[in-house]
Amino acid sequence: MSLEARLESLKQRHAGLDARITDEDRRPRPDDDSLSRLKLEKLRLKEEMERLRTR
Repeated sequence: MSLEARLESLKQRHAGLDARITDEDRRPRPDDDSLSRLKLEKLRLKEEMERLRTR
């Protein structure tokens, strides 16, 4: 997989996680554990994207 394709894949996953976080946060009683896991995964993706961009 090329660098550009990998970055695009990560961007899509990042956007998907953002949508899931928003959905969970809008629930009447959001699951704090789920939100924490989703946010941590989103941060990991962001860090990986930054690492790839600085290569």
